[in-house]
Amino acid sequence: MAQPKRRWSKARTHSKRSTWKKENPTISSCPRCHEPIMPHRVCKNCGYYDGKEIISKKETENA
Repeated sequence: MAQPKRRWSKARTHSKRSTWKKENPTISSCPRCHEPIMPHRVCKNCGYYDGKEIISKKETENA
């Protein structure tokens, strides 16, 4: 296997790594209860996904 002849400089290493950035997660709102959720996930507040109830939640008397 080939080996590098010389060590890469720090500037070259840093310029290559300059594109390694973290992205903020995409947040959307639940169409039923308008709580912020991650896309393609079941809403933790109401338990719905794609208009269907996935997790049954008991309705509280205050709501």
